This record gives sequence, structure tokens and C-alpha cells, in this order.
Amino acid sequence: MRGWLSKFIHRKRRRFCASLVRTYQEISSASVDDLWQKVVDLTDVSWHPLLKSTNVPYGLVPKPGLIFQAVTRFSPIPIMIFVERVNPREMLSIRVLAIPGVEERVTYQVESTLCGTCLSYSVTLRGWLSPLIWSLSRPYADRVARSLVEAAEKTALPTVTAEKKSLNDSCFDF
Repeated sequence: MRGWLSKFIHRKRRRFCASLVRTYQEISSASVDDLWQKVVDLTDVSWHPLLKSTNVPYGLVPKPGLIFQAVTRFSPIPIMIFVERVNPREMLSIRVLAIPGVEERVTYQVESTLCGTCLSYSVTLRGWLSPLIWSLSRPYADRVARSLVEAAEKTALPTVTAEKKSLNDSCFDF
């Protein structure tokens, strides 16, 4: 009888906790440096479908422990963002602290491959509200990696055309 009662009490103390993980990958023609500069530029989040602006000073390099605020496109209420890990030119991991009941971790990984530069965007949601939040944010999360790659390619395009012009104007033109 006592064993059954302790199992009942133990089960009652457990909370429902769901965990959702999704990873998106995109290949880019931009260099690793161009893509990395776009990822770590926390002041320019114009490519992000959910974020509107941040309170990060221009030129600040993200370091572990940095906490800043961001405003979403849907509400004027700021959310807190915490930078967890940074491996220069490789990985940036941040935690979004929006509402109680949901823990969101976002990881950006940049690596050079034979086909181009690969960007991995991974989203992990944990908590009892994560299924609801995931159903609302999934259409926007699907677009983040593609938007980031397109933004990096747009900024890299003028430098590539400038390099081609300088090569055409060289004295070794036969």
C-alpha cells in the first residue's frame, strides 16, 4: 500500500515536458566570412521573419553571457535573448527567454563544403507550451535559414563584382 501511494505522489509531481527539435540547412555561394558576419550582426535582424529590432549597440561582437532585448514584429513587448556559446566562424548558440513555460534554443552553424558554404539553423523548444508555440512559429522558422543566406549573398555580391572589375583592369589583360 505504501509503495503504491509513493508512486501516485511521484507521478503527481511530474510535469508534462515536451521537446521539439528541428534543423534547417541551406547552401550558399557566399563565403564563410560573409555568412558569419551576417549571423553575428545582432543589430541588423532585417532578414529574420520574427524579429524587428534589437537594443544591441552597432559593432558589438557577441560573446557568451551577453543578454539583450529584441522586439518582435507581432508585439511591442520586448523579449530577452541570452548568448550561450560562440565559436568564431563556426557556431552561435542563443537562448530566447520569451514567456514562462517555453525554453527556446537557437543554434547557427556555418561550415565550408565542396558545394559552397553550409548554414545550419537548429531550433529546440522545451516546455509544456512548446507544441502551441511551435504550431504558431513553424512557418516563420522554415524561412529563417533561407532569408539569412539570401541576405548574405546580397551583401557579398557587390564585393564579388568589384573584384571582377579590378581583375579586368589589370595590366596582364591579353
